[in-house]
Amino acid sequence: MRLSELRFIDLLAAFRSAEPTPGGGSASALGGAIGASLLSMVAGLPKPRIRGPEDGQRLADARARCAAISDRLAALMDRDSEAYDAVVAAFRLAKASESEKIERTARIQEALRTATEAPLDVMHACLDAIHLAETVAGLGNASAASDVEVGLELLGAGLRGACVNVEINLTSLKDEAYVTATKKETQRLEMDASRAHATAIAALREKD
Repeated sequence: MRLSELRFIDLLAAFRSAEPTPGGGSASALGGAIGASLLSMVAGLPKPRIRGPEDGQRLADARARCAAISDRLAALMDRDSEAYDAVVAAFRLAKASESEKIERTARIQEALRTATEAPLDVMHACLDAIHLAETVAGLGNASAASDVEVGLELLGAGLRGACVNVEINLTSLKDEAYVTATKKETQRLEMDASRAHATAIAALREKD
């Protein structure tokens, strides 16, 4: 059964098991999914701070998009574990002959690249939700400001946790051009997230 389909208590048991998956990458996706869900919740609360139909539509759009991002991150929780399982399987391939060694190396590199793309997508998804937080913070119910902040913290943790997983995989990849490009991308995503987080917090403070 997929992680996203487990009962919550069973999901926790899966995380604390002695198996290599689910691990930090899936946990990062889960944290981000909860964060995006909180933003969606706040955007749907009654008594929003809207001044007309345009504001109402912006808030409704943010709510729908955050819900979709939460679903996307839930799927990435499964994808990350599946990708790492493929890495483990590749390392277990036979390496007795020269041809087996060549095949094993190629399979490992392919699996590692896939395992890098999953947390990178988690970073992108978390950032998308963080960008939407400004709208939720500025137009949502002012009494739910703490929920917005918690959502932002979870999304930030999800993004940073995913970045750790990207970086550890990059140390084993041999494609230098890909490694360099991916490092630049993670740096951009982290900087963008930091700015968007600050903007959302500023929008929250304007309500005080």
